Amino acid sequence: MTWTDTSLIITGMTARNNTDAIEQLGQLLLQGGFVEETFVDAVIEREKVFATGLPTPEIQVAIPHADPEHVRRTAIAVGVLPEAVSFGEMGNPDGVVHVNIICVLAVKQADFLVSLLQDLVAIFQDVDVLRQIVTADSADDVADIFNQRLPDYQEE
Repeated sequence: MTWTDTSLIITGMTARNNTDAIEQLGQLLLQGGFVEETFVDAVIEREKVFATGLPTPEIQVAIPHADPEHVRRTAIAVGVLPEAVSFGEMGNPDGVVHVNIICVLAVKQADFLVSLLQDLVAIFQDVDVLRQIVTADSADDVADIFNQRLPDYQEE
């Protein structure tokens, strides 16, 4: 399966704040039939309790998501922001991360979410990959970066 495609990617994204960014990317997932109507609100509420900003090298990333009951089909929506927005830091209630890449995860199977998060965190430790994402010429290029690096996954 492909993880993302051009219909789920916004390059040159502008957002007022992290909620606005989540709403924009969540709408792409909703329009594509990947998530339930409840998904966007669930992601925003979860982010308030469990922050998802990663203090990755040089270019910071956030990976907001919601519980599987809000998901119809697994996918990743990606926003690349020239102007960073602030997210809370994962695992650090007092930390703030200024994020240029947002990956909103829609994952249908709870047990798979943990391994996907681990795979993404590992990918995002490579500063060259982060640079490739933020300098990509097109949504196709961004999709290729994710689809080539993430393991194949078959939805049950």
